[in-house]
Amino acid sequence: MDRKKFLKNMGAASAMIAGFPYMNLRGKNNPQILDYANKRKKYGANDHINLALIGAGWIGQVNMSAAVELGGVNMVAACDLYNSRLERCKELYGSDIFTTRDYREILERDDVDAVVIATTDHWHDIQAIDALNAGKAVFLEKPLVQHVDQGHAVIEAEKETGGKMIVGSQLTSDILYQKAQEMVRAGEIGDVVLVEGNFDRYSAEGAWQYSIPPGVTAEDVSWDTYLRDLPYREFDPKQFFRWRNYTDFGTGAAGDLFVHLLSAVHLVTDSHGPSRIISTGGLRYWHDGRNVPDVQLGMLDYDETDTHPAYNLALRINFIDGSGGGVSIRFVGTHGEIVVDWTDVTLRKAELDERPPVTIDDFGETTREEFMEYYRANYPQPRPRVIEPTEFVYRAPEGYDSRDSHFLNWFDAIREDKPIYQNGEVGFRAAAPALLANTSYEEDRIIHWDPVNMRVV
Repeated sequence: MDRKKFLKNMGAASAMIAGFPYMNLRGKNNPQILDYANKRKKYGANDHINLALIGAGWIGQVNMSAAVELGGVNMVAACDLYNSRLERCKELYGSDIFTTRDYREILERDDVDAVVIATTDHWHDIQAIDALNAGKAVFLEKPLVQHVDQGHAVIEAEKETGGKMIVGSQLTSDILYQKAQEMVRAGEIGDVVLVEGNFDRYSAEGAWQYSIPPGVTAEDVSWDTYLRDLPYREFDPKQFFRWRNYTDFGTGAAGDLFVHLLSAVHLVTDSHGPSRIISTGGLRYWHDGRNVPDVQLGMLDYDETDTHPAYNLALRINFIDGSGGGVSIRFVGTHGEIVVDWTDVTLRKAELDERPPVTIDDFGETTREEFMEYYRANYPQPRPRVIEPTEFVYRAPEGYDSRDSHFLNWFDAIREDKPIYQNGEVGFRAAAPALLANTSYEEDRIIHWDPVNMRVV
């Protein structure tokens, strides 16, 4: 909307406050739709990116579908340890694509420019390093690594090779969180003092009870390869198909979902991360053999830096949320709050009375009169003014998917050498506190973290 129409819609009585940068007089009833210039266009043959998928499970296929639909991308190869998933890739992308159970065969191919790695967490570090060393651009699903002590090796490989690596936590590319960042930087809520983030679910699928094919055997899933360097154990289909439930293969609720929340919080507040981490929780409902909690809480302290004041972060994950579940992050400042959910950014502004309060009911009459005489002389009634709106809502365009934004950022980096929003360092600064929340939970202790040098202290 141009400025003339904006002022006309506001009306003469409110025109004097038109300079306010985030105006929306009707709040949630009249949200402003955020601009999003989708970069889909036609690409020449030389601009096409040949993409391969390593880890063709559900999220891997979701990622590949999103990438291919953006155009300018050819799906040429897939790797998975379960043949049925490779069959599905051929159904989706053509019987002529190359398939294998050995990811190294993907990396050896000259017709592969870039790889999407969506394997179990315990394979992330080595596959990312191998792919970078093979000269491939890398889209690596979060978390960056399974263990904190693996992070620097991946970052070093990224820097030494100059590879274009992005970590797959798409909220860092989300226009909603970028809008929230803009408002925090502009001081719309004053100084941030508290952030609250939740990622709650109420479904068996959301609690990782994924389908297990009947009659599946160890040979069907290359069980020995899957274990990598873990001690051998007898084949357990749950540990293959529901791997997030087990610390040997996944990183629990924190590694799956805290990392998303942390990525967004660090973007909005321009932060490298917390200095102090504590976590608690427990297994409350999904007693299905898992050894990770289904309810987990995190409390994190952020020290003052050049880019943000000191603040506290409270995180929550609940896989048996009887209210139905949901995702939101709330940024609370000294002059308001910003709440971000799947579709909206809501800014609510507040203002404290600059005058001190009058609490004199317990004083005698003479003292009360003396006090009020003093108060009126020193704190006069403020002049009348137009009451400004206090709530402003911004909404993503219908059909918007931040996964598209994330892939476009990666493709722009590959084609045009543009910067990546969530490279290895940014990804690790989100992953490490999430993984350390698990350590805190398991060891019942506070963890101290150096967010600049990215080390436990």
